[in-house]
Amino acid sequence: MMAQVLAAQVIAVSAALGHAFSKPNLASIRLLAGLGVEGDAHCGETVKHRSRVAVDPTQPNLRQVHLLQAELLDELNATGFDVAPGQMGENVLTRGLDLLGLPVGARLQLGPDALVEITGLRNPCAQIEAFRPKLLAAVLGRDENGKLVRKAGIMGIVLAAGEIRPGDCVGVTLPAQPHRALERV
Repeated sequence: MMAQVLAAQVIAVSAALGHAFSKPNLASIRLLAGLGVEGDAHCGETVKHRSRVAVDPTQPNLRQVHLLQAELLDELNATGFDVAPGQMGENVLTRGLDLLGLPVGARLQLGPDALVEITGLRNPCAQIEAFRPKLLAAVLGRDENGKLVRKAGIMGIVLAAGEIRPGDCVGVTLPAQPHRALERV
């Protein structure tokens, strides 16, 4: 793995016991190794997203932590949406790091102790449209080759436990080359 120094930080942290679309902002969250965010509906070794549980409840949970970049909220709000931290269901909102540009296997050091390994892209569902009409189209795009681009954040698994707070630094360690681009998980 190759270390990379960045000036990125945690802007907000959120969690919710229920399966609501939005999550309330908290003063801190605790990540649990191999499980996810303590007290969050998606915490666990196996899948917790209802659509995935319906298909196969024994699948490993590759979506323990949802991370979103604050720059997306800036972009959405500049085009007329009113979206605040936690409202898109993310657990960790960051600024100063291109989360979507990270490869599979990148590791994020969040605060002094927590370590998250990136597994893939969040695939936005119909709930996003119920939250804000036309928001689904705003978080999906096409690149120069016409390939679908999902901008609704990334997912990861917790490798090392720790408390995370707004203002904490975010460190990145990239996996060895060749890098694999993120795909939906």
